Amino acid sequence: MNVLVIGSGGREHTLIWKIKQSPLCDQIYATPGNAGTQDLAINLPYGVNDFERIGQAVIEHNIELVVVGPEEPLVKGIRNYFTSTPALQHILLVGPDETGARLEGSKDFSKEFMIKHGVPTAGAKAVTKDNIEEGKAFLRTVEAPYVLKADGLAAGKGVIITEDLSEAENTLDEMLAGKFGDASSKVLIEEYLHGIELSVFVLTDGKDYLILPEAKDYKRIGEGDTGPNTGGMGAVSPVPFADAAFMKNVEEKVIKPTVLGLHKDKIDYVGFIFIGLMNKDGEPNVIEYNVRMGDPETEAVLPRIKSDLLQHLIAAAKKELKNERIEIGTETATTVVAVSEGYPDAYPKGLEITGLGDTNDGIVFHAGTKMESGKILTNGGRVIASTALGSSIQEALDKSYANLEKINWKGMNYRKDIGQDLLTYKS
Repeated sequence: MNVLVIGSGGREHTLIWKIKQSPLCDQIYATPGNAGTQDLAINLPYGVNDFERIGQAVIEHNIELVVVGPEEPLVKGIRNYFTSTPALQHILLVGPDETGARLEGSKDFSKEFMIKHGVPTAGAKAVTKDNIEEGKAFLRTVEAPYVLKADGLAAGKGVIITEDLSEAENTLDEMLAGKFGDASSKVLIEEYLHGIELSVFVLTDGKDYLILPEAKDYKRIGEGDTGPNTGGMGAVSPVPFADAAFMKNVEEKVIKPTVLGLHKDKIDYVGFIFIGLMNKDGEPNVIEYNVRMGDPETEAVLPRIKSDLLQHLIAAAKKELKNERIEIGTETATTVVAVSEGYPDAYPKGLEITGLGDTNDGIVFHAGTKMESGKILTNGGRVIASTALGSSIQEALDKSYANLEKINWKGMNYRKDIGQDLLTYKS
């Protein structure tokens, strides 16, 4: 089977790396891909939202399965484009339709879905310019810290948390005035959930599902979880505090009502559900849904899957997941992301990366890279993700960091404390 993975980040490099291991995989393509994917796949020069050219490439290259990596083409309706185009209707596609993608594309829609289907979550209020005073009144009724979320897509950076009420009110004004563009024309004010955060991943065909390995990611740019949010600076899987009893709780109270809710609402949902959770004394509360795999969590999750991922993806796309069984390894995976100087604000591009060929006992996934004149250059804020497996968190981390020490570009930096908060747990 020929497969196309849409996207250009670390998540897509990891998907390609894992899918290519399947005996069911013939040729694999990436669009637009990066310098890492081109070692495994044929990179095609199309943007993730160029549905017409992607459709033409699918026909031209006899592609039978399309896996959509990022959220934007899902929110913009790539599944709807395929199902409404006669020449593409038979193509298998992993990714929800436009309505299903609203679980990530609109925080307000997502919150209403959770409440409707009994999924445990924080109380919240949606605010626009028209009811801004109601929003500020709601802020004064909740306890600090205050959580403000841009309703739309903001590249993982549209969440502001502050302990100060006046700062929260000012931030609300800024967001509604366009701090995150159209994404914050509506803002969701939420009650703060206390506990320990983790991410749970599900592959579903809209009725049945497989639970993938869980992970904990690290969003803040600075060590000790300081500074602004990023797309993610590292991840660890499995999560020591997510024991069997907690995960059973998650399945019964979160996953089952979520998938059943999609079915009841007649949402054509084929693909991944990323569930951001807070664990408080063994009870799960949903922070948010994403409609794709996380990044950099994917880089820690997929290396732990021992069964054939492509087989699972085909079964999901055919709505035949019922008889699939996922096999997960016992080793720990850690991922540490190296970023460009200045990220998550302005950063340079086009800097030469050296040392990639010197790494061993781990995998370096490319996120923001490109190949130019035979050289691998930086092409994004998050540039590479160093993943390793070990019998413990510390052993895996040692390998991840050892490989990063061999890689260099001007201004390269990364957090040195990924996973340190988990070392007190049994792993």
